[in-house]
Amino acid sequence: MPPKYLKLKTPHTLADESGMAFSRSLGVSFLTAVLIECGGGSSMRPAGFVNQTRHSDAYLWAIWRTAQRSVVSQVDLNPLQQTAEGAAPVILPGDSRALNVEPQQLTVAPGPDVSSQALLAATGTLRPNPTGMIACPQPCDARYTPAYSLYRPELTRYAASWESVNADFDTILEYEFENQILFALGYDMRWR
Repeated sequence: MPPKYLKLKTPHTLADESGMAFSRSLGVSFLTAVLIECGGGSSMRPAGFVNQTRHSDAYLWAIWRTAQRSVVSQVDLNPLQQTAEGAAPVILPGDSRALNVEPQQLTVAPGPDVSSQALLAATGTLRPNPTGMIACPQPCDARYTPAYSLYRPELTRYAASWESVNADFDTILEYEFENQILFALGYDMRWR
C-alpha cells in the first residue's frame, strides 16, 4: 500500500488525502514521532571513548566505573583549593545520579611532557625528565599539571609519561573522570 501523504490545509490544521482535518497538536505529535523514529530527534552521541591511549576501552571503562562509585560515595568540591590555599574541605554526600552518567565520545589522550628545562624556566620548579607535567590551556588556574579535562568538547588529556605507571595513571584518570561526571551533573567545578 503506498504511503499516505499529509497536505497542509490551513496554518493550524493538517488534512489527509480524504480531506479529514487533524488538529495542529496532533500533526506536530505525528511529525515528532516520525523524526524520533528516523533518529532525527536526538543529538546524543553514543556512549564511550575516543581512546588515544595505549590501554583498551575496557580498561578505561573500569576506571570510569571506579570514578562513578567514588562520586556515589562522596563529592569533594575543592581539592585544589585545599592544596593551594589550605582551605577547609567542602565534602558533600555522594550523588547516586553518577551511576547514570556515561562518557559521550570522551577523548582520552596523552600530551607531551613539558621538558625539565622549560618547566624550570617557566615556574622555577626543578623536576627530572620526564616531568609528568603538561601545559594546561585556559581556563586552567595552573600553567602546568599532570592532567586536565575540558567539557565541551569532552576531553581528558594527561602527561604521556604517566601511561607507563599504571597505578598513578589509574588515579589520575579516575580524578579526571570524576570531573567529567561532576560537570555532567551540574556541580561547581571551580576548585576541581
